[in-house]
Amino acid sequence: MTVLNSILPFAGILIALIVAHEMGHFFTAKLTGVRVLEAGLGYPPRIWGFTYKDTLYSINALPLGGFVRLLGEEDPDEPGSLAAKPHWVRVLVLASGSGMNFLLPFVLFTISFMIPRDVATGLTQITQVIPGSPAAEAGLKEGDVIFAINGHEVRNTAEVSNQILLNMGNTVTMTVKQEGEVKDFRVKARWAPPTYIDAEGKKQRQGPTGIQLAPLYPGMTQSESFPLWEAFPKSIQSTVETLTLARNEIISWTKGGSSPGVAGPVGIAQVTGEVVKESGYRPLLDFAALLSINLGIVNILPIPMLDGGRLVFVLLEIVRRGKRIAPQKEALVHLIGLALILTFAVVVTYFDILRVLRGESLFR
Repeated sequence: MTVLNSILPFAGILIALIVAHEMGHFFTAKLTGVRVLEAGLGYPPRIWGFTYKDTLYSINALPLGGFVRLLGEEDPDEPGSLAAKPHWVRVLVLASGSGMNFLLPFVLFTISFMIPRDVATGLTQITQVIPGSPAAEAGLKEGDVIFAINGHEVRNTAEVSNQILLNMGNTVTMTVKQEGEVKDFRVKARWAPPTYIDAEGKKQRQGPTGIQLAPLYPGMTQSESFPLWEAFPKSIQSTVETLTLARNEIISWTKGGSSPGVAGPVGIAQVTGEVVKESGYRPLLDFAALLSINLGIVNILPIPMLDGGRLVFVLLEIVRRGKRIAPQKEALVHLIGLALILTFAVVVTYFDILRVLRGESLFR
């Protein structure tokens, strides 16, 4: 895997996601009368720009996305400033960046489903059932072949795992072929599965249901693509499922089922290169959709300096019946937030670089 295989796709994805995010702020600001001082492609220093209707449109030297600079984000004294607008306008403008990141996956998944791809169709067999696990208690056995989960046909191990993770904390119905007979088994998908010692003496997590999986017929694939009118509904389903998986992952952290894996730009670039190496460039659309949702979630969190942190001050103002927090105090909070974010980014990047130098993957 060359450096270019990691950097170029990652840079392309990052630019697209940031530009989409900033376009949300730009268009809602323009539509609601908030003055946009500058809309830039890339980050300063500025290379070239022109002014149209009181907005400077610029092209900048660092091609890592873009930005929108609004008038008076904290100070309401200037006419046309964001802070001078009604509460609903400020909420709309601040939330629209994340909103765009939540909408973009519909486009990316739709395009992805329209591009022909090879899908594994070799079915999934159970290669191990951990004693005492929900699968063992339900009566599943080694060698069983899984046909469906909760009525959803599953053609490969990835689809089986996905359906189980979507239903964490619930009891799923597995339709399997066992000893020549097709049966339904009710299996609990646990939030916090315990560990066990595998055949090599290593400690492993049992997984939500306590089964190990493998393809029944490895290498069996079929080409699959969909027209636009079928691809778009599938994109809605994929986006909803991705949000559900993100929610379940967070809940799993709180219940001790897993610990969060944190990566900065270096780590994400590494993963991007691994995706390209393993599966080519088509899956990058799915990966970009996942990153877009993550970016939307992170930006809407109540973290100072980010959109969610600014939204907190608007909501506090609403609760205080219009009484504002002093702009200087709000600016100070966001400055401290920026310092903490930058410090966190430096620490994460340090560990990302160490992992890359050791030749390790984020997923191992």
